[in-house]
Amino acid sequence: MLSYFLGILIYESQCPKRRSFFVFLGLLQSLGVLVLFKYFDFFIASVSRLLDLFGFEFYPGTLNLILPLGISFYTFRTISYLLDINNGKVQPVRDWCIFLNYISFFPSLISGPIDRTNLLVPQLGSKRSFTYESGVDGMRQILWGLFKKIVIADNCAEITGDIFSNYEALPGSTLFIGSIFYTIQIYADFSGYSDMAIGISRLLGFNITKNFDFPFFAQNIAEFWRKWHISLTSWLTDYVFTPLSIVFRDYGKTGLIMAILVNFTLIGIWHGANWTFILFGFLHGCYFIPLIISGSLNKRRKKGKHDTFPALNEWGAMLGTFLLVTLTFVLFRSESPAMALGYYKKILSPGIFSAPVFNSRTNVAVLCFFCACLLIAEWKQRYKDHGLQFSKNGETESARSLSVALRWLTYMAILCSILVFKNDPRNFIYFNF
Repeated sequence: MLSYFLGILIYESQCPKRRSFFVFLGLLQSLGVLVLFKYFDFFIASVSRLLDLFGFEFYPGTLNLILPLGISFYTFRTISYLLDINNGKVQPVRDWCIFLNYISFFPSLISGPIDRTNLLVPQLGSKRSFTYESGVDGMRQILWGLFKKIVIADNCAEITGDIFSNYEALPGSTLFIGSIFYTIQIYADFSGYSDMAIGISRLLGFNITKNFDFPFFAQNIAEFWRKWHISLTSWLTDYVFTPLSIVFRDYGKTGLIMAILVNFTLIGIWHGANWTFILFGFLHGCYFIPLIISGSLNKRRKKGKHDTFPALNEWGAMLGTFLLVTLTFVLFRSESPAMALGYYKKILSPGIFSAPVFNSRTNVAVLCFFCACLLIAEWKQRYKDHGLQFSKNGETESARSLSVALRWLTYMAILCSILVFKNDPRNFIYFNF
């Protein structure tokens, strides 16, 4: 509630110093709570280990606080709310009920997307009407999200859990395949949640932020981050990267690299209090350096809706980007940098050429089939909002009848796959963040 009152005070204050004080107070409160719950123990442990290296004993103890669900997501909402008011982009919310609904909007509370004030608040304050088309499309997106979570992510988790737990005893070929499965797992898990959150919101009459735009078809790392966790990327671009790039603009490309590295290191820290996440973000920032030096950072590929298959150079660019991302997700999944280093060493060993070994109950061939189905469907739908979005515009009557039959066949196939190939239920990965 403090952010609610501070928003009004910031808007009504005529004194710049007073406005700055209210903004500072709001940021201190929001970030202070986040640091206390999520990063305090990590900071204390890191300082203790550092002092041990110099022969000093420092063991103040940790708090071991239970991390509130979704704290990172609603913290970023309150910060953007206050900063947008201060920058004159939005007006404060006077209705406390609307404000609390905005902060704790339940479909996206636990794992995002991170909706902005100017998108969600007007919808909360206006009358909404339910339409058949919106409801049907929302149900389709929920079904697609369930398929990604239950059939793809949970079955991948069965394999990757076994591989990462026993990586020292497995050949490099198995570890390499495991890193690919984990990359697919985290995408299917997180984007599956986002699909369900967006679909549920549409059933309630809300349109919330699109969070994924088929990132596995990105042809460089900059395009990947424009398609992956879009709400987080755009949030940090607006409130961290853009101000830093202005501060560092006199340093040219060096200043841009510095801003990128800080921005992506913060993306890593946002994910959790572990050096693996920090290195994950920093490494992604380093991936941008060749793009900045070559001047191709902001170049975008034109969409060609009639290209059924990617060209050979596009295949190479997509595969290269995917492999770079896959290597960083080893860090993301590892419990420590030492574990990640050991994992990398095994991948780069002669064992990479040996036959892979899998000990999990999940049928790897069947899972590969479903992963292929996921990628093929999303490639076909890559210019739409989700994998099951359909359009009736311009269809003839016979084409529409065939289309309806194919749609229902698709729905039944997805439902059957969910019922038949469901694995042990697992929490969403981003519940931890």
